Amino acid sequence: MSLVAFVYVLHVLSAVLWVGGMFFAWMILRPAVIAALEGPARLKLWVQVFPRFFVWVWCAVILLPVTGVGMIHMNFSGFQTAPRYVQVMIGLYVVMVALFLRISTLNLPQLRKAVDAEQWADGAAALGGIRRLVGVNLLVGIAVVVIAAARPGF
Repeated sequence: MSLVAFVYVLHVLSAVLWVGGMFFAWMILRPAVIAALEGPARLKLWVQVFPRFFVWVWCAVILLPVTGVGMIHMNFSGFQTAPRYVQVMIGLYVVMVALFLRISTLNLPQLRKAVDAEQWADGAAALGGIRRLVGVNLLVGIAVVVIAAARPGF
């Protein structure tokens, strides 16, 4: 496998892991947890799930710009000559990271604190905030995937 192919594979796998993980959590795990568990158990589960997933998201957060910059330099002569869709994807990546940082540094600690104190209403409110931000991030991630797959000429 060539270096270009290896970098591309790492980039795509990182994006698939992050966006696919959010899709799984939002569309599959969340409804199943709601159907199967009562409020306190549901909150305790999410306190366990998020840190495990976030380890992998951190890997993606690091690998995506490293591999992305590598691909830009291998395929174009720099950021200025990269196609507009690449520049848009970079901007959307920044949005996704900002939302992830908000969730991991503010919302998740609120959820953990509420669960540890058995303040279930506060935990439910914190989880609701996480759910909304993950939903927005999922939509942004899907947009990035669509842009990458379409490679539009705008």
